[in-house]
Amino acid sequence: MDQTQQLKERYKKLAIAIILMVRKLPLKQEFKILGAQLIRSATSPGANYRAACRAKSAKDFLNKIKIVEEELDETLYWLEIIAELHPDAKTDLKPLWKETNELLAIVVATLKKLRTNE
Repeated sequence: MDQTQQLKERYKKLAIAIILMVRKLPLKQEFKILGAQLIRSATSPGANYRAACRAKSAKDFLNKIKIVEEELDETLYWLEIIAELHPDAKTDLKPLWKETNELLAIVVATLKKLRTNE
C-alpha cells in the first residue's frame, strides 16, 4: 500500500474511532453539541485529503491540504474541551489526540515542503 492510500486509511480509521468514542459520552446537552462538532471536524480531514488527491492543480491541492490542517487542529481543540469537561474520558481520548496530532504533523510538513518548492 502506498503512502497516499495509507493516509486515506488513517483518516478514515480516525474518523470512525472518534464517532465510536462520541457514542460513549454522557447524554448531557453540552456533550451532544461538542460530540457533533467533533464528529464534523474529525470526518472532514479524510474527505478533504481524498479531494486533494484528485486536485486539478497545485493551487487546488494546496487549498485542500490547508483545509485538512485546519480541520485537524479543530479536532484537537474539541478533544481538549471534552477532556477537560469529562476527565474520565481522558484514557479514551489520548490515542485519538495522538493520532490527530501525528496526522497534523504530516500535513504541516507537507505544507512546508510545498511552500519551499514554490
